[in-house]
Amino acid sequence: MSRIGNTPIQLPKGVSVEPVRPGSEDRQVTVKGPKGVLSRALPPEMLLEIEGDLLRLRRPSEEPRHRALHGLARTLVANLVEGVSKGFQKVLELYGVGYRAQIQGKKLVMQLGFSHTVEVEAPEGISFSLESFVPTSENNYLSARMVVSGIDKELVGQVAANIRASRKPEPYKGKGIRYQGERVRRKAGKAAKIQR
Repeated sequence: MSRIGNTPIQLPKGVSVEPVRPGSEDRQVTVKGPKGVLSRALPPEMLLEIEGDLLRLRRPSEEPRHRALHGLARTLVANLVEGVSKGFQKVLELYGVGYRAQIQGKKLVMQLGFSHTVEVEAPEGISFSLESFVPTSENNYLSARMVVSGIDKELVGQVAANIRASRKPEPYKGKGIRYQGERVRRKAGKAAKIQR
């Protein structure tokens, strides 16, 4: 029995769900809330039931495939509900001497030690915010904290991953872009050769 799939989804105030129309080909479920509208295609076997302010997903049988899809479909719908009511965000930290970030319009512009600047355009529904730091011994060369926000969890995660991929943290000095709370395993540099 799937504990995730059987857990009902509580609808917050101001959030409404348009269930899948019976017999429709696309199987789209649409969720509207204070932050926007999201829709997602559900697996064809899953049934979405609305009971007052609770959503429940049902599966047709106990086959392993249906059991796996049950938990997945419930999580996808729960992410839609959370996205339109609260939204999602990913926090990235920029470490490195001389590394800088700034926002120009809808673009995030970063200096990451390359001969050129790295620009990331915000897709529709994504916004950037920035907090800059002056490096001190306490923040260990943390020069900026970047926040990627939006209502679509998948898109927020993908944009954050693309930003991190522009300069992954390196293992010797720890310079680069990392997620907040991410630990970078450090390597010892080359030991100096002792001359006799």
